[in-house]
Amino acid sequence: MRRSVPVAAVAALTSAGLLLAGCSGKGSSAGSAEANAATKSVVNASDEKGGTVTYAMSDAPESFDPGNTYYAFVYNFSRLYARPLTTFKPGPGTKGEELAPDLAESMGKPSDGGKTWTYKIRKGVKYDDGTTVTSQDVKYAVERSNFARDVLSLGPNYFQQFLVDNDGGYKGPYKDKSKEGLKSIETPDPQTIVFHLKQPFAEFDYLVSAPQTAPVPQAKDKGADYTKSVVSSGSYKFENYQEGKQLTLVRNPNWSAQTDPLRKQLPDKIVLNLKVAQSTIDKDLQSGNTLVDMAGRGVDGQTQAQLLTDPKLKADTDNALGQRLVYTALNTKVAPFDNVECRKAVEYAIDKKAVQTALGGPIRGEIASTVLPTDIAGYQKYDLYPQKYSGDNLDLTEAKKHWAKCGAGNVNTTILARNDRQDEVDAATSVIGSLKKIGINARIQSYPTSKYFSDYAGVPAFNKSNNVGLIMMQWGADFPTGYGYLQQILNGKAISQSGNSNLSELDDPEINNLLNSAIANTDKGAREKAYADIDKKAMEQAAIVPLTYFKVLMYRSPKATNMMSTSAFSGEYDYLNIGVKK
Repeated sequence: MRRSVPVAAVAALTSAGLLLAGCSGKGSSAGSAEANAATKSVVNASDEKGGTVTYAMSDAPESFDPGNTYYAFVYNFSRLYARPLTTFKPGPGTKGEELAPDLAESMGKPSDGGKTWTYKIRKGVKYDDGTTVTSQDVKYAVERSNFARDVLSLGPNYFQQFLVDNDGGYKGPYKDKSKEGLKSIETPDPQTIVFHLKQPFAEFDYLVSAPQTAPVPQAKDKGADYTKSVVSSGSYKFENYQEGKQLTLVRNPNWSAQTDPLRKQLPDKIVLNLKVAQSTIDKDLQSGNTLVDMAGRGVDGQTQAQLLTDPKLKADTDNALGQRLVYTALNTKVAPFDNVECRKAVEYAIDKKAVQTALGGPIRGEIASTVLPTDIAGYQKYDLYPQKYSGDNLDLTEAKKHWAKCGAGNVNTTILARNDRQDEVDAATSVIGSLKKIGINARIQSYPTSKYFSDYAGVPAFNKSNNVGLIMMQWGADFPTGYGYLQQILNGKAISQSGNSNLSELDDPEINNLLNSAIANTDKGAREKAYADIDKKAMEQAAIVPLTYFKVLMYRSPKATNMMSTSAFSGEYDYLNIGVKK
């Protein structure tokens, strides 16, 4: 098993990690706070303007197009240049889950029993070219992002599933050139937009917080190439984009604080450096050359050991839950995992303690047994496939019993992981070692984050032709409810031919119906009970092997202002108003 840090370092960081939650040591840098301070309060709060905020990430996003992305860090970052109808107020921890109107004047007005939602666009919002944002631009943004999946396939497809005329033959704006467009979204005037749904959707205000509702002027749309020069409705605009290398944002001169109560437009410039080695990012964060690791995945193993054994460095760290789960998806459409007994055998066979160690120890997440993470309402503690150990050795009795029922014998399969995420590769390697003991010979194929869902893991045809039985995955909630977490990974209607997140390709009618009925229920408590029921039914199907309830360990630059780790974006820092100390 390959590790991202030496064995001794793993032991050191694991034991040090037990101390982190109680750490209260002060950092050496001026303005430093305590460990985990940004999960509870705003660190280095400031309205100071000027300077450059530098971000970095180890790969490159699939797209900067607000309508063609599905990574939490792009959702977070895109708000600098794209304003959805609603968004989350900047706030630490669960305070960051509070929704607020953004492009819209107020939250949505439901009618027709929750099947119709109406929003008013704020007056006076302008693009960076000085033209006025209209409701028609929001309608077009939803049309292009949800109904042109052959061109823009990377985002979720909620609107396609729930709008009234989703089965009415509408082919999307690139093929359907009619002036009316999608009939289920009306724009009676330049400020008003009305969504007509097939069924009540109690959490629709959350749904429109997705960047897919950020306005796109049709005349400026370039399809898949729009990512190179997004028209800004936010406080910053694109100045220069070198694909795979760097993105530079500068102030949007037509942004007005009078039309935007959330953004502060603090730095003069924002620079994002791409494809920088994680070890280099970690060093640059400590030196101040980089202020934020955009991907928000946390430091690498060697840096983790360093931070947790140095009290001064540890004071500038945040160890946050982020409504995320690390898991292995079992492909229910590829033999032998199309047999539930085979899948149950895998549930018992994967040594979760070994995987946890490969991921960095308990500080990077406790061992999981459910699909819902512990920090999402509706979570209930249970374990359908309890693991027993004799010393350090996992008892494989139950695994072998179910594998015998499955009757597959010795099999060969493929497991996918992202090659720029060493912890994910290490976890996959651990899974391979576990499964070999019951007769499953898996080989790893790894691909970059930038293409993982568009070309490989999220493409059912690729998985079938390459005998992909297992896929490594880390999933965070689209929005902080059970539905926002479960829908895209469990609903059969969420399966798409590219950019797919239901990697198990699970299409269970009972789960689908439970999801649909839950979201229509205006009783929050009843919805949460339904989410717990859905979780258990998914585990009965053994389509997902929960590994750890992911926790991120991030280094908080003392040179950055307004730092807060928010649950709304998977524990990442809220990127909306980060500034720099001069």
